[in-house]
Amino acid sequence: MQPTAASPIPLASGWSGAFRDLPREHGYEPLRVEGTIPAGLEGTLFRNGPSLFSSFGEDYRHWFDGDGAVSAVRIAGGRAEGAVRLVQTPALRAEHAAGRRLFGAYGTPHPGGPLARLGKIQTKNAANTSVATWGDRLFALYEGGLPTELSMEDLSTVGHTDLEGAVRMTFSAHPHRVDERRASYNFGMRYGRVTELDLFELPDTGVARRLASLPLGGPVLLHDFIATPRHLVFFVSPVRVRVFRAMLGMGSFSDNLAWTPSDGTEVIVVPLDDPSQSARFHTDAFFQWHFANAFERGGEIVVDLVRYPDFGTNRWLGEMPHGGSGAPAQGRFHRMVLDPKRATLRGEPRWDLSCEFPRVSPLVEGKPYRFAYVASHLPGGERGMFQRITRLDVERGEAVHAQLPEGQYPSEPIFVPKPGATKEDEGWLLSPIYDAASHSSHLAILEADALEKGPIARAWFDHHLPFTFHGFWAPFPRQTP
Repeated sequence: MQPTAASPIPLASGWSGAFRDLPREHGYEPLRVEGTIPAGLEGTLFRNGPSLFSSFGEDYRHWFDGDGAVSAVRIAGGRAEGAVRLVQTPALRAEHAAGRRLFGAYGTPHPGGPLARLGKIQTKNAANTSVATWGDRLFALYEGGLPTELSMEDLSTVGHTDLEGAVRMTFSAHPHRVDERRASYNFGMRYGRVTELDLFELPDTGVARRLASLPLGGPVLLHDFIATPRHLVFFVSPVRVRVFRAMLGMGSFSDNLAWTPSDGTEVIVVPLDDPSQSARFHTDAFFQWHFANAFERGGEIVVDLVRYPDFGTNRWLGEMPHGGSGAPAQGRFHRMVLDPKRATLRGEPRWDLSCEFPRVSPLVEGKPYRFAYVASHLPGGERGMFQRITRLDVERGEAVHAQLPEGQYPSEPIFVPKPGATKEDEGWLLSPIYDAASHSSHLAILEADALEKGPIARAWFDHHLPFTFHGFWAPFPRQTP
């Protein structure tokens, strides 16, 4: 099953060219390398993102709707190989067998109209948001369904999995690892008479398990959380699912999300050693897609994230595949300090420009730290795609940028520590870059402590890759070249 080849995109179209369908799937092929790949950088970068933006002649209405494709860049001995394949979910296979669109998506209503959806609240599992490894297994993740397992060898699709019975309904696209516990943690949402938050533990050895299920005050949208060695922290923003409209099949899932600021944001702090003793309280309403890091300081938990004043970001995300008609991105890097015992949360901005997709060095996850890495906008550029990669000094509020050439647009930067690194900025940043002039994509490699010098190497695909949301670096020997 191959995508349709896309025609060349003129330079004037800028970043919108990346929202063309993936032109072809392929296994590992040599990539053209400019510059010198560092000798210590050896492993595989996996990425995931929406890569088909229409279904049988009908455009999807939201970036989140596109069918996912997982790409991989395998680096060893100063050389790079790249692969990319669509995730062949059961829904995508069923549509191609039928020769028509069969399912609704996050922002695209069911093709059969309200009667076809009556009594159902479900969207297509597009497997398009993130990737994760657990042991020797690889998964494409989408928060509205089960994980989709892929082959580590060639990215071919194995199929949906409930992780041997641990996952009941959904598994978020944002698991977080806690090194001290030698485990990763995640959550899933279960909508029903009572909406429940399922908490999962995936130990490095052993089987996945459900730690607990917490009732929520209603059906909400929850995208990410953050972990420390002792706690899981959730900020449940007041984005409510209008269940009655959804049950009647009126509009898409996104159409039936309502911002209800009077409900406030619920803070939930879950002790990993005893989830039954969770602390819960409400604060003023705000929204976030992604967290950067969190650490404990005395009786407080410090949480860093990209904060939004409301849910208007959903419009920005929906407009991007169609040229970005005007909604600005409003994410700002914030520090939030919560005290579970006193039920207080206070916050302050740490940078005043638009950014997203925050990452930190794995060496400091769950610990006090200084540097976060984000994709950011140029001042005044919030109505388009991100134009640069930025290192934020979260203690001083200072920023250093990798100013990319005009017409090049980054995705989320992934931090890879150098072998034997002891400092949190001792490593490389890896980011896929879309180049509008050539309508192609490359992996940029940058020195984390010298971003202002720009990429030290680029590994070029001979075609474009649509923008990806999230990625994961698997160092060798986890993967064999």
